[in-house]
Amino acid sequence: MTLKPIARATALTTAVSLAALSLSGCGLGTSKSGGQTNFVTGADGIATVAAGERKPVGSVRGETVDGGHIDIARFKGKVVVINVWGSWCPPCRAEAPYLNQVAKETKSKGVEFFGINTRDGEKIQAKAFEDEAKISYPSLYDPSGKVLMSGFPKGTVSLQGLPVSIVLDREGKIAARVFGGVDTEKLHKMIDPVLKES
Repeated sequence: MTLKPIARATALTTAVSLAALSLSGCGLGTSKSGGQTNFVTGADGIATVAAGERKPVGSVRGETVDGGHIDIARFKGKVVVINVWGSWCPPCRAEAPYLNQVAKETKSKGVEFFGINTRDGEKIQAKAFEDEAKISYPSLYDPSGKVLMSGFPKGTVSLQGLPVSIVLDREGKIAARVFGGVDTEKLHKMIDPVLKES
């Protein structure tokens, strides 16, 4: 009789641990420091940068997962949400519906979503993920992380920990970032303050 409550408690602890892992991220860990990024991380895990201290992204362009071509420069003047993901990453899969939902909710407000697929060896894997998740926005195909490492200031992203979501202000500068999975609440916490900026 006393084993049942213990087994139940063990199962609950295991489930909570797995849920936390699924929201945290894939890989060998995340790098939240380094470079001159000026991030200040809140208790909710969202790192923000004051308007006067933000750094711009560099050249982020190339072929998309579906064979098109994209250049992030075309989104200048809009608030941009960049989601870095891999098809092999469980938290990336878990957050996809939330990203899709918020992309649709904020499109009319001038927000553009943009994905960067990395560490998928073949485009077919990334395309299958996009089709299955019904991703509604384009994703750059960057299997080696070359665009990520050259297009973002040092310390902004890490190839060792996905997913990563980044919000750019209307000037193309990095305003917010979060490592690990996001939901609608966290996305709005990142996007809404930037939308309110003049």
